[in-house]
Amino acid sequence: KRQTKPHPSTMRPTPEISAPISCFRYLVSSFHIATIMLAIASLRPASCFSTTIIRQQRNIVSPLHRHARPVMSARTRTDRQRLYSSMNSGDNDGSQWYPPSLMDHMLYRIKEVNDVPYNIKLGLIDFTINSRVLGKVTLAVAEKLSAAGPIFELSTGTNQPTLTLTSAAGTTVEQRTRSIATVMEKLRGSGYITGWRDELYPVAESFDSQPLFLIERAAASLLGVLEYGVHINGLVNVDNETRMWMARRSKTKSKFPGFLDHIVAGGQPAGLSLLENVVKECTEEAGIPPEITRQCIKPAGAISYETYGGPLKSQGEGVMNRVVLFCFDLVLPDDFVPVVTDGEVESFFTWSLEDIARSMDPEYDDPLKPNCYPVIIDYLLRSGAISPDSPKYLEILRTLRTGTCC
Repeated sequence: KRQTKPHPSTMRPTPEISAPISCFRYLVSSFHIATIMLAIASLRPASCFSTTIIRQQRNIVSPLHRHARPVMSARTRTDRQRLYSSMNSGDNDGSQWYPPSLMDHMLYRIKEVNDVPYNIKLGLIDFTINSRVLGKVTLAVAEKLSAAGPIFELSTGTNQPTLTLTSAAGTTVEQRTRSIATVMEKLRGSGYITGWRDELYPVAESFDSQPLFLIERAAASLLGVLEYGVHINGLVNVDNETRMWMARRSKTKSKFPGFLDHIVAGGQPAGLSLLENVVKECTEEAGIPPEITRQCIKPAGAISYETYGGPLKSQGEGVMNRVVLFCFDLVLPDDFVPVVTDGEVESFFTWSLEDIARSMDPEYDDPLKPNCYPVIIDYLLRSGAISPDSPKYLEILRTLRTGTCC
């Protein structure tokens, strides 16, 4: 009988070769599994993958991931208190250097200089020249100015009263400046304007516009025109800790005598650029050599605010302070010590960030001059000292520029 040869697929290996074949199949399967695992791993960034393994195996927190919030369930997210961390704390455990209450204290200090009651805001009228709006005044102040001479006119025939500088004041910058100065000197003599500085501010529609006239600094708020100034955060690195130079204002100052202040701050006068003014103020107020200022100063944006105040505020004749402050950071050499030069400051000293944070508490008994706080808060946010994960971070960021910033 003819014998048929079995098909190879039906042939069974002999016992002596079955073991090697099984081993070979095991190796092939293991290779396929390893290939699949590598393919899955390649879908993730190598740094995240490796960092996750290291953290799981060694329980080490990578500096790059120190501030990342852990993934929580919905229940955990609502039940657990949220954690906050400083972006530059330098602590391996990600602990914060400030309490959560600091965010509320920051808002308090910002709103301290952004204080215009709703009824006052509704009653403000425009101060104009040739239909161009330059300032905001109350009706009581407008009546006072219009009664002081023919250069101011209060129009009440429309639904929206307007205070206008008339053609009687002249048509050039010099003529308007002289005419307005005459009225302001008269009000100064009657005690209506106090704190005269003999310093002229330019008045324009915006910072980039040509001035339409100059006005005495103490009288600028009477017309509610935009006022500009410079504030310098004087910084120094001591033992890897950032500290800020503070100043104690002279007790003879007309405003906020004896208060704490920035190392250098001042109004922006006519005829000087911002940098020229910064160099001048640093030399005059803290004895900082011009070469150090020019080499180390860094512009850092601006903040703005609007405040209704003045000695006659309670009588309905308050004035509008509409202010834009240009911020600068000045990192001073470790061995430099500011010098009292012009009598406007009593002393200088440094504060840590913790000291600054404590002073923002509404109950703190020796605070800074109110308009210093927005500039310092802006620095804390810019420098990363305050984590953007902190509550009300965006609200603070927004309120730092509540006023007209142009």
